[in-house]
Amino acid sequence: MTLLQKNPFGSAITVEDIVDTLSFFDGWEDRYKYIIDLGKELPAMEDAKKDDAHLVKGCQSQVWIDSEIIDGCMWFQADSDAFIVKGLLGLVMAAYNGKSVEDILAFDINAYFEQLGLLKHLSPTRGNGLKSMVERIRFEAAN
Repeated sequence: MTLLQKNPFGSAITVEDIVDTLSFFDGWEDRYKYIIDLGKELPAMEDAKKDDAHLVKGCQSQVWIDSEIIDGCMWFQADSDAFIVKGLLGLVMAAYNGKSVEDILAFDINAYFEQLGLLKHLSPTRGNGLKSMVERIRFEAAN
């Protein structure tokens, strides 16, 4: 098992887990704290990968995403210079990490975000950045 495959997102931390956990919180302040805590679970990304080739364009903060296909599944490494964005990356990684290209392209990320009630609680720039992260992952899966 590679280091990428030990990433808990997509296996130990799933979309269902996140939806269930967020539903327990009454207010968005607690939900934001949970999302930030998710970001702390992201495995560290190599500094060498924090370059222009891995930089996601369209994000307010700096975001880097790298991918690798192992045994037919895509595994991602991701990082950001902002705590809340690292948490948002965790939400995205739960949906895509360790999945086949077909599953990644078929996953309805908008329905997932809607289920979380997420986009209406993010600033427009954060929402656009989140969409840019998803577009980057979908682009890498399609190519």
